[in-house]
Amino acid sequence: MSRAGTVRQYGKQTKRSRAERLFAELPQSPVNKIGGEKKVAVLRGGEIDELSELVAAVRIRDGEEDPSEADDAQSDGSAPKQLEEEAAQITEETNKEIREETDTETESKSVEDETSHTQETSGITEGVEDGLRILTWDDVCPFGDKIEKIAEASYAEVYRVTNPRGTSIIKVIRLKSPIRAQTKAQERSGLVDEEPHDEDDLIGELRISEWLADIPGFVVYKDRYIVRGKAPKTLVETHQGFHRRMKRKDPDRLQFYPSPSRYLEDTKFLVVELGDAGTALEDFGLESVDQLWDIFLLVAIALARAEDLILFEHRDLHEGNLCIRQANPPRSRDESLPDVHFGYSGLDITILDYGLSRAEDEDDSTTPPVAYDLEKDLSLFTSTHADQCRVYRQMRSFLLRGDRKCLPASQHTKPYAPAFDGDPISWTVFAPYTNVLWLAYIYEYLVAHFSGERKELTRFKRLTKEMWTHLNPGAKAGTPCFGSAGDVVRFAVEAGWILESHVVGDGSTFVEREDSIVVEEEGGSAARLRRSPRQRRVD
Repeated sequence: MSRAGTVRQYGKQTKRSRAERLFAELPQSPVNKIGGEKKVAVLRGGEIDELSELVAAVRIRDGEEDPSEADDAQSDGSAPKQLEEEAAQITEETNKEIREETDTETESKSVEDETSHTQETSGITEGVEDGLRILTWDDVCPFGDKIEKIAEASYAEVYRVTNPRGTSIIKVIRLKSPIRAQTKAQERSGLVDEEPHDEDDLIGELRISEWLADIPGFVVYKDRYIVRGKAPKTLVETHQGFHRRMKRKDPDRLQFYPSPSRYLEDTKFLVVELGDAGTALEDFGLESVDQLWDIFLLVAIALARAEDLILFEHRDLHEGNLCIRQANPPRSRDESLPDVHFGYSGLDITILDYGLSRAEDEDDSTTPPVAYDLEKDLSLFTSTHADQCRVYRQMRSFLLRGDRKCLPASQHTKPYAPAFDGDPISWTVFAPYTNVLWLAYIYEYLVAHFSGERKELTRFKRLTKEMWTHLNPGAKAGTPCFGSAGDVVRFAVEAGWILESHVVGDGSTFVEREDSIVVEEEGGSAARLRRSPRQRRVD
């Protein structure tokens, strides 16, 4: 792939294969023409490495105890370790008895229709479940607590749980386990049961979540646990209410997740508890041009940091996977900094759902990259139901061709097709241009859904015209374009829209750890708030 001019490199330099270098080096990273001699200093590779020190993720290793947890156990009068071990043993024996009773009941009902829709369970999810506490749905949403289904992500349902201890978002992922067969009415309605996630994919997504947990702009990780058993009435009601709302918005929308009324005693879920990130972009009203600036630039900065730290690509960053929160009141513009457009709305963003993402730990050369293999389901690229499907095709076309030309849906039907270098297409390769494609999608979404004054929108589009020229995946062949989210951030800094201090920070950045708000029922092995394995990091 030929290049015109020199490609600026963003972030620390790493050794890449030829294919990976080509992916990172589109025709050229554009030179910003805005501001003339008033441009602020360019973020050089050595300077931007400070991001790694400021926002380096705290690695979470399964089975490790938070050092502060042991101290807290002694200081707050919690049971000593011996009693905890005895309680755990009792709980394990109780769980064993429950499993034996359930197995007996299941065997006696094996001829009934309700257990006809099953999957093998022995040994399949052992790695995912290892060491996790086992709860019931009544533990997660007991009487008096509020649970609301708010979204459906890749292979998971998303709920908001609120109780006197706080608010959490829980991502519910069904493990391979039995559910009740569909009723006649469900069959007639075209219900499609989402297949449970493979164990390797689950472990990979959890690892990425942990790597990202302390990078500003990504969801705060709290805890994870197994939930097993039949669902309470509240869960069934919020599930039904969610689908009624979705049907009103889109009458042709299919229901992919089984109703909680179909859960059996042996139905199991991996539940990941996260901090409440606010409102999804698709439900957020865009009324101020300051909101447009902050949302777009905050997303770009978060992606740039993740690219730099863990070679991250999101690969599914549509309006449902980006949440907005009013963290601070809006503030007036600083007249002494007329070119700065960042930081006035008071908004904060959170990027969700890493089910299709790619990342790697550069500090551990023995660990291969984590990447979901999108070739396993080509319907993602052949579907035309939603606007975001176009971006999936753009990503795959880029991996196949090495340029910006988007192939039509009809040319995405052959899995593992040969790429431009002759090798079969692979989603493990680091191609940060996919983040640029999603930034272009977010930019177009913000412009299309802005409900404020039209003259403000016109000015926003005029000021960002040159950026959009290089961001636009539909630009004419040969037009210089960004190769990564880091390139977009550098352009914004050069334009004066963002100050270097906004990107690099002041050296005191830290992310607060949050605890789980889910408490096991009285008499359980841990009838207390569970401390998550995350630790506060202060740089």
